[in-house]
Amino acid sequence: MKKHTEARLEDAIVDSLTREGGFELVDYRHGPAAGRYDKALALDPALVLGFIQTTQPKVWHSLQAIHQGDTPKVVLDHLAKELDTKGMLKVLRQGFKCYGKKLRVAVFAPSNAMNPDTLALYGHNQLTVTRQLYYSDAHSKSLDLVLFLNGLPIATAELKNPLSGQTVEDAKRQYKRDRDARELLFEFKKRALVHFAVDQDQVFMATRLSGDKTFFLPFNLGDHGHAGNPPAADGGYRTAYLWREVWQRDSLLDIVGRFMHLQEEDKRILTDEGIKKIHKETMIFPRYHQLDAVRKLVAHAQAHGPGRNYLVQHSAGSGKSNSIAWLAHRLSSLHDAADKKVFDSVIVVTDRQVLDAQLQDTIYQFEHKQGVVQKIDEDTRQLAQALAGGTPIVITTLQKFPFITETLDKLRKENHPGIAIDTQDKQFAVIVDEAHSSQSGENAMELKGVLNAHRIEEEAAQYVAEHGLDADEDEADPLAGVVREMRKRGKQSNLSFFAFTATPKFKTKKVFDEPGPNGQSPFHLYTMRQAIEEKFILDVLKHYITYEAYFRLVQVGDDDPHVERKKAARALARTLTFHEVNLRSKTEVMVEHFRTHVRHKIGGRAKAMVVTDGRLHAVRYKQTFDAYIAEKGYTDVKTLVAFSGTVEDPRFPGKSLTEVGMNGGIKEKELPEKFESAEYQVLLVAEKYQTGFDQPLLHTMYVDKKLTGLQAVQTLSRLNRSCAGKEDTFILDFRNTPEEIFAAFKPYYEDTPTDPLTDAQHLYRLHHQIEETGLIFEEEVNAFCAVYFKSVRKHSMSDHAAMNGVLDQAVDRFKELDEEDREETKALLVNFRNLYAFMSQVIPYQDSDLEKLYTYLRFLLTKLPRREGGGTVQLDEEVELQYYRLQKIGEGRIDLNAGQAQPLKGPSDVGTGQEDTPIRLSELIDLLNERFGTDFTQADQLFFDQIQEEAVQSDVLQQAVDNNSIEDFRYVFEKAFESLVIDRMEGNEEIFGKLMADGEFRKLAQEDLMHKVYRSLKNRKPR
Repeated sequence: MKKHTEARLEDAIVDSLTREGGFELVDYRHGPAAGRYDKALALDPALVLGFIQTTQPKVWHSLQAIHQGDTPKVVLDHLAKELDTKGMLKVLRQGFKCYGKKLRVAVFAPSNAMNPDTLALYGHNQLTVTRQLYYSDAHSKSLDLVLFLNGLPIATAELKNPLSGQTVEDAKRQYKRDRDARELLFEFKKRALVHFAVDQDQVFMATRLSGDKTFFLPFNLGDHGHAGNPPAADGGYRTAYLWREVWQRDSLLDIVGRFMHLQEEDKRILTDEGIKKIHKETMIFPRYHQLDAVRKLVAHAQAHGPGRNYLVQHSAGSGKSNSIAWLAHRLSSLHDAADKKVFDSVIVVTDRQVLDAQLQDTIYQFEHKQGVVQKIDEDTRQLAQALAGGTPIVITTLQKFPFITETLDKLRKENHPGIAIDTQDKQFAVIVDEAHSSQSGENAMELKGVLNAHRIEEEAAQYVAEHGLDADEDEADPLAGVVREMRKRGKQSNLSFFAFTATPKFKTKKVFDEPGPNGQSPFHLYTMRQAIEEKFILDVLKHYITYEAYFRLVQVGDDDPHVERKKAARALARTLTFHEVNLRSKTEVMVEHFRTHVRHKIGGRAKAMVVTDGRLHAVRYKQTFDAYIAEKGYTDVKTLVAFSGTVEDPRFPGKSLTEVGMNGGIKEKELPEKFESAEYQVLLVAEKYQTGFDQPLLHTMYVDKKLTGLQAVQTLSRLNRSCAGKEDTFILDFRNTPEEIFAAFKPYYEDTPTDPLTDAQHLYRLHHQIEETGLIFEEEVNAFCAVYFKSVRKHSMSDHAAMNGVLDQAVDRFKELDEEDREETKALLVNFRNLYAFMSQVIPYQDSDLEKLYTYLRFLLTKLPRREGGGTVQLDEEVELQYYRLQKIGEGRIDLNAGQAQPLKGPSDVGTGQEDTPIRLSELIDLLNERFGTDFTQADQLFFDQIQEEAVQSDVLQQAVDNNSIEDFRYVFEKAFESLVIDRMEGNEEIFGKLMADGEFRKLAQEDLMHKVYRSLKNRKPR
């Protein structure tokens, strides 16, 4: 017997399934089952009919009374037609009808053991495995393995053994080339639901066979953050988890019954006839990390109950929406070992509309009934009613919770006595989509307060009673309010949070702290590295190009004022950012790069995004892009711009610019769809679309903005979505270094440890430091909180004035401090506020003094005056750009596999930072020129000065300036420029040679001189 062939792998799998996996071996080639498989129907009639007769005898007998001996044929005919029209998955779950009688072909496990009849029927399911199934009369080809449920084929597998020279890649090729998708067994939806390609090391799966277009997804465990599988613990096959765990009887039935679903979406595609709308169907089989995460979360919640905070760190491309849908559905029906429901309601907190629809569609396929999921898309009243009515799954935003209490009061006043959220003995699961944006803050506290209202009220009353204040209602009332606020922080015994994110911050890991396999958060991990290696997402740092601008500024003002170094440096940088030469030069690089390197990608559908420094920057870029494109006569590049609100451009006082106006009337909601169309190729953005924007055709990003940390990861990751024909991405960066981008991405590439939590005593040290400043007095804090924490029924019109009056006393004392003391004191107050907001979620301080000080400071800080001279410095009239050169300085891959990530850092003391010392403007300009300057000499400067002087004396150019805009003047100047340079050739042959040989240098010099000459002639005095 040969030990290295795929038959030996087949032996091992079948032996494991039949001994331990709950399967029976049915061999259609030998023994009693020989010839029983019906190739025309692609099922096993005997097993199908046997299950129906055993589990539904009354229905079978009623059909038999009508059809007599034809009953088996009639039932199978109806079944085959229903499979063809409804599909295998729906028939397995919902059954089919035969002459008005409903017949079931499978029974799935109930969520609890309270229905023994259903459990008994579940036990009658028969899973069988068949080796070498000859599935067609047209040829003699066979499948290595087919898995049947009650005679219906649900999964196929092709096995390979690397020891015999073939791997899983050969198995995939076999499905693509040797398995005809038109064969009934392989027809999408109608019979087998999933197809596995398996060898000893790896597993892949596909749910639709379509020749060479068949798309196989990896179905591997992951190997310490990498793709693939680790060595088996018992020294056997690395892929043994597939048949021992996934294909095991209860597991496979659970996947078919409660994971698999048909995802439907309408898409617009570009055809030769224009935009065409198509309906796309995808059969979803969970990827291993999704299956593993959901099952482990559910098992832990079932064993330990509510009161836990879980973090699921799953990379982009992990299928997070489906994971959330599966988790929400299972938690909504989860029962513990005593058959008590673990959670009364599941609340999904998200701002994504796509998740709303997907959740509802997915869960409807499992439940097939309305009312299980309610999306809160109206107002807070709708949310209050959903929670009061016990809706199993509620989808909402975090921002609605602060208004719940107020809404309930209004409903009661409107004679809705039945509307009340009774949280007594109620347990809630809260699933948070994108944890870092929803983990803390006052909105999250209000969510906890609403869902835990009954317990909080009880604890507040108990606290007040313990302090002997029952008799004095005026004193007890605000103290109870303080306690209510404290109890909203930290873990709640009746709430479990399940937070999903690809990029957790330090705070996220400390708040959602349920330990995973390594003993710390996250509870479940699917790394960016594994997602890239498994090709679910693209490596956006693989092709990274960096440019740097070299320039020389000169001071043109008569004065040389002292300026604050940092502010003045920012002002000078802003002057350069908006300079026409800078914008024009970068625009030319981007447009030409797009047309040369990007436009043809993804079948000619590739898109690009320009990340700008702000709203005005986006406006100027839009104008510069469109002007350059029109000047060049390009018809294959068209832009859109995205920014919020209105922008005032100082060049055109009184004129307001909007996104809609600059996009020719395209509404904000229409923009993503318009950008996807063939009409537009480049999207210029200011803040918008840098997170949560999912456009697979986005191929290239041009970055003219400083990006740091999480912002860099989220922004650049807009490129990582994969689609057919997308093989790579580009990033062209004008502002960031490869080292900076590496430092930003590395912590999220693999599992990154966190620094230890700040010492719990640190808050008390800060509290003492605040007391030592002499700015804050305990009496005023108490007076403010006495008003703020009064119950709603005691509120009066004078409360707002009273709170302001208390705060103003500290504000007046603050104004008396000198500038340095102000900044140090304010930094101390900010540090306490931020640290308490975070630490109180992790450490149960339960200290009313800390809570009151925090509340007081939240409002005081909004009233403290800002630092004098805090505005921006304007230096536009003081400096002039003398030379400018844009140069590519690097191109290649930023390799995240190298080096070590720095641990995620927690909040620390806020200092005043380095003092912003005054410096003369001339000195600052020299420093900037030294950092970014060119290698021009005084002789070079004289050469250009002489050309400029001669151009200003030209009558032709003077006349052109008088009668033309700068864009029309450009054509006249370009013709004059060459003769001006030639006339001065002997004065500097080196620079002349550079101008003639280097086209890019000549363009930049010409552009710079043109602006100077035009400005000089425009401002000249009349002769």
